[in-house]
Amino acid sequence: MGNEKVTNRPLVLASVMLAMFVSAVEATIVTTAMPTIASDLGGFSRYSWIFSAYLLMSTVTVLIYGKLADVFGRKPILFIGLTLFLIGSLLCGFASSMEQLIVYRLIQGLGAGAVMPIATTIVGDIYSTEERAKIQGYLSSVWGISAVLGPVIGGLIVQYMHWKFVFWVNIPLGLLAMLGLYLFLHEPQQDQKVSIDYKGAILLMLSLSTILFWLAEGGQSFSRFSVVSIVLVGTGIGLFIFFIQVEKKVANPVMPFSIWQNPVILYANLVSLTTGIILIGISSYLPTYVTGVMEQPAIIAGFTLTTMSIGWPIASSVAGHLLIRYGTFNVSFIGGLSLILGGILFVMMGAESGPLWAAIASFFVGVGMGLTSTTFTVTIQAAVPRERRGSATASNMFMRNFGNTIGAALFGAILNGMLMMQFNQEHLAYGLDSINLLLTEEQRLTLPVADMHVLQHLLDRSLYWVYVTVAVFAVISLLLILRIPRGRGLPNDND
Repeated sequence: MGNEKVTNRPLVLASVMLAMFVSAVEATIVTTAMPTIASDLGGFSRYSWIFSAYLLMSTVTVLIYGKLADVFGRKPILFIGLTLFLIGSLLCGFASSMEQLIVYRLIQGLGAGAVMPIATTIVGDIYSTEERAKIQGYLSSVWGISAVLGPVIGGLIVQYMHWKFVFWVNIPLGLLAMLGLYLFLHEPQQDQKVSIDYKGAILLMLSLSTILFWLAEGGQSFSRFSVVSIVLVGTGIGLFIFFIQVEKKVANPVMPFSIWQNPVILYANLVSLTTGIILIGISSYLPTYVTGVMEQPAIIAGFTLTTMSIGWPIASSVAGHLLIRYGTFNVSFIGGLSLILGGILFVMMGAESGPLWAAIASFFVGVGMGLTSTTFTVTIQAAVPRERRGSATASNMFMRNFGNTIGAALFGAILNGMLMMQFNQEHLAYGLDSINLLLTEEQRLTLPVADMHVLQHLLDRSLYWVYVTVAVFAVISLLLILRIPRGRGLPNDND
C-alpha cells in the first residue's frame, strides 16, 4: 500500500461516500416526485417501469462492472459508471414522455451498477480488515441518510422548483465525487493483460434481463401462465444454463464460480438474496398499510420507514466493532434474530396497533439489515485476494439487488392475488384500483363509510399475507446463517 493512498484515505473515503449517496438517494428522491411526474408526462400505466428500468439495468450490470474493476482497476471503471449515470440524470430532466423517461432511466441504471460494488471495493483496497469493519459502518450509514433525506429533498424540489431538478441535483454531487477520486485515489499499476469474457457478459445480461422482465411484467402485460410467460422463463433459464457452461471454460470468467465454493461467501450471498426480498416488501407496502388501513397521513407513513433507516446505520457501526471480537457467524446470527423479531411484529400488527408499532417493527428489520450487510461485505472482502475482491463484492451486491427485484414481483403478486380473491368472494363492485381511494383523507371522504371499512378490512387481510411472507423469509435467512462456519475473528486478509 503506497504512501499516497494512506495519506489521502479520508478524502478518498469522503469521495466514495458521496458517489454512493448520489446513487442511493436516486431511488428515494424519485419516489416522492413520481406522482407529479406521472401527472405531467401522462402514461400512468408505465409508472412501475420508472423504477423497474433503473433496477433492471443496475442489477444486470453489477457483476460485469465488478469483474472489469478487477481487470482494469477501480478508478477508470467507476468513472465510466458515474459518467453514464450523470448523462442519464441529465437526460431524465429533459424527458417529455414516460417512454423517454424509461429509456433515460435505463441509461442511469446502466451507470449505477458500477457505483455501489466498486465504491465498496475501493474501501476494501485501502483499509485493513480491522479498519474495514469500522469503515463499512460509515458506508452503510449512507443508505440510512439517503433514505431519510431523499423524500424530504424530493418533496421540497417538487413543491418549490420543477421535478426535473430531482434528477439534476445529482450532477454537481457526482462531478465532485469524481474530482475527489481523480485527485486522491492512486491505485497500483494493473500489469496483467487479461482477456475479457464478453460472451459470458452478454449471455448474463440477456438471461437476467429476460427473467427480470418476466418478474416485472408477468401478471400485468400478460398472464403468468400464458405462452408468452412460458417462452420468457424458458429463454431466461436456457440462456443462464448456457452462461454457466461458458463460464466453466473461459480463463477469466465474469462470474468466477470458484469464489462461491467458499461456504462463507455462498451463504452470505444467499442471505443477501433473502434480505433483499424482505427489504423491498417492507419499504414498498408499509406506507400503504399505514395510510390505507391506519388512516395516517403520508408524513407519518414516512416516519415508520425512517426508523428502519435509523436502525440500519446504527447496527452497521456496531457491527464493525463486534465483528473483530466475535466473528462473522455470531454477529450475523444476532442480525437474523432481529429480522425475525421485526417480521413477527409485522405479522401481529393490526389497524388498532398504531404507527408506533409499525415504526418499532421497521426499526428491528433495519437493525437486522445493518448487522448482516456490513458483516457480509467485510467478511467477503477479507476472504479473497485483491484481484478477486471486485467480483466477490459485486456478487454480494448483485444478490441483494436481485432479491429486491424478485421481492417486488412476488409481493405485488401476493397482494393483488389476495385482493382479487376477496373481491370475488364478497361479490363487491370494487376493483384493485379502488384501493387508491384509501390512501389519502380526501379520497376516503368520497367513499360511503361502510364501503370504506370493507375495503380497509380487505387491504388489512391481504397485506397480512405480505407480512407473513416477509417473516418466512426472515426465518429462511436465519436458517442460512446457521450454515455459516463458526469461529471468532475474520478470515485472513488477502492483500
